[in-house]
Amino acid sequence: MASVHESLYFNPMMTNGVVHANVFGVKDWVTPYKITVLMLLDEMTISTSITLLDRRRLNKLILPLLQSPDMTLSQLIKTVEDSCPQLAYTVHLRLQLMADGELKDMEHFFDMLPSPFNETESEAHKTSVVGLFMRHMVLAYNKLSFSQVYKLYTALQQYYQSYERKDSPAAEPAEDTDMELTNTEELGGKMEKEELDLEPSDDEVSTRGPLSQKQAEYFLAQQAYLLKNDENKALDPAALQKELNNMLKFNPDFAEAHYLSYLNSMRVQDIFNSTDSLLHYFDRLILPGGDSKSNGDEGCGRSLRYAALNLAALHCRFGHYEQAELALQEAIRIAQESNDHVCLQHCLSWLYLLEQMKGSDSTLTEHAVKMAVHFCLPYLASLGIQSLVQQGAVGGKTANKLMDALKDTDLLHWKHSLSELIDISIAQKTAIWRMYGKSTMALQQAQVLLSMNSLEPVNLGVQQNNSEAFAVALCHLSELHAEQGLFAAASEILKHLRERFPPHSQHAKLWMLCDQKIQFDRAMNDGKYHMADSLVVGIAALSKTEGLYRKALVLKAQNQTTEAYKVLQRLLLYCEKIKGTEMTIRVMLSLAELHWSSSCHAVALPLLLRSLAVSREYHLQYLASECILHLAFSQLMLGIPEQALNILHMAIEPILAHGALLDKGRAMLLVAKCQIVTASSEPSKQQKTQALEVAVQNLEEAGTYFTKVDCKERVRDIYYLQARLYHSLGKTAERNKCAMLFRQHNQELPSQGVPLITRL
Repeated sequence: MASVHESLYFNPMMTNGVVHANVFGVKDWVTPYKITVLMLLDEMTISTSITLLDRRRLNKLILPLLQSPDMTLSQLIKTVEDSCPQLAYTVHLRLQLMADGELKDMEHFFDMLPSPFNETESEAHKTSVVGLFMRHMVLAYNKLSFSQVYKLYTALQQYYQSYERKDSPAAEPAEDTDMELTNTEELGGKMEKEELDLEPSDDEVSTRGPLSQKQAEYFLAQQAYLLKNDENKALDPAALQKELNNMLKFNPDFAEAHYLSYLNSMRVQDIFNSTDSLLHYFDRLILPGGDSKSNGDEGCGRSLRYAALNLAALHCRFGHYEQAELALQEAIRIAQESNDHVCLQHCLSWLYLLEQMKGSDSTLTEHAVKMAVHFCLPYLASLGIQSLVQQGAVGGKTANKLMDALKDTDLLHWKHSLSELIDISIAQKTAIWRMYGKSTMALQQAQVLLSMNSLEPVNLGVQQNNSEAFAVALCHLSELHAEQGLFAAASEILKHLRERFPPHSQHAKLWMLCDQKIQFDRAMNDGKYHMADSLVVGIAALSKTEGLYRKALVLKAQNQTTEAYKVLQRLLLYCEKIKGTEMTIRVMLSLAELHWSSSCHAVALPLLLRSLAVSREYHLQYLASECILHLAFSQLMLGIPEQALNILHMAIEPILAHGALLDKGRAMLLVAKCQIVTASSEPSKQQKTQALEVAVQNLEEAGTYFTKVDCKERVRDIYYLQARLYHSLGKTAERNKCAMLFRQHNQELPSQGVPLITRL
């Protein structure tokens, strides 16, 4: 079920999608990349052969080029080629002539640039974005000394030569230069050579020296947005950290860079660096404030309490509950001193989450919802209500009450345009319907989430819905398709999940566990128990309870009854302790099946009746149907097939409507077995023949279900029963056909020594 507390993390770096970066001392300076951009702008101004469509594409490209960090020449040329190949070739040719020429060519270029101060001579007005950029570059170039101009020209030559050498891997790297930048007095004097140079690479953003203020703001805003919405389009963790380290090298007090470093470390679950970056962020955030009053809404007091709150969230995510509680107590103390009710509400929500993770019941949620409504905090109020819904689902509340509560939260979401919480609400509905055994409704809700358009604006070509809720919905879809034998479709969904949520991302565990479970079920259906056993380790690493349960299933299939019984008993005690109702019922059903293998069908009845009572108490209709299925089989083995057939009609409808194909096949096979046994007590031969023919039809349907999920052992059993029935009915041709198919399957599959009649 989707976690509703992921969004409680306070992100002081973002306000309405804008990154508030520190104001750098250096505004802009001339670099080889910016000279190339100036050439591009100059060509756009003087060229008359650019089509209207190409010019529109180029106009959309200008702002990213001006704001983004310096690119390598190959990256820049490729970007321009996508919009206008002719212009890209012209810019490349002009840069080549300048780099192969002399210093005076660069001087002549700046002298001949159109002046943005004169509207009649230039299309770039002095107050436009392009005009401001050109003014900054011209002023920065005019302030350079002769030695600085010479080093700039040398850097320009190397910038072009590195592009020319990109196709020759054996070429030696260019010599480093220590080009001085504009406003060196503001940077604290002359910078060292190694501080100014980064090795340019076509695979990552390349910069020469520190970023300007606009470049830093754009870079941080872009990467923060991508990390939140589409991590695959962001820089990989190593490249992003390299850029952030370079940024912090020139401005160690750049607080927002520390925060992005914290987010980047969280991607790879690096507890040390993420904690260090988070503390550095709040340390740097305090320094420029100038307000040291601890009771104010701004300044030191506010930074300290939110620092403690974020630290508690960090420890909570890594499972360090004691450290999280200590940090949370510190945040509560400072917030109470400052009378900050918003911070206190966040603390209360995290306090409830800590109590829940420790396994203790708490009434904090209802109080948190009331206080959030009182202080007009719809986000926290909705999260609290969804937490109550989650508690109610686990605690056995009826579906109609839970859906009514979620309907009220949906009204709140749409009223305040809380897009992320809308996604979480739909994912909650998907999980609730799945838990109650209504797979059709779960499928519908998952499709609603996938088809819904985001309320947030689409930036950088990235859609919303890259949250945990989206991953949960896709995992449910994958499992539902696998249950219906659509393994190719399930694989496509999992492939999409791998691309959207990389293995190092926070939500990757969801699809990893889903993938392992599907592979395990396929291996078990195919009788490849050794392969299923190898998958148990991976499942146990992601979920302890699922790992133990699957281990017991493998042991049971391998006829290691004693070991399987020990594992199931231990798992049953653990599930009762943590109140895992669904798993408790499944474990009791598996224990009953172990008793069947020992022919102790009467001993299995108390377990089955208990599991049926729990299923009905918690309104788990599908699990209740499975319990009835097991009870019917026990009654068949105890010699009362008529009673078994009667109670089967209570379970057959939910299973056929919402069940997996394997369960449908088991149900139809059990119906056929009951019909075969009851046929022997029919008074007339005609009635007996009719009953056997109906049983054959049910076996045919069961065989179809088993074939779709590649359950070859059960298909073999179907052929055996069909051959016996056709023999009894005197249908020799059909009997011989089924006997031949049975023999083929029996030769392919190893015999497990489990009689057909003793298993469901």
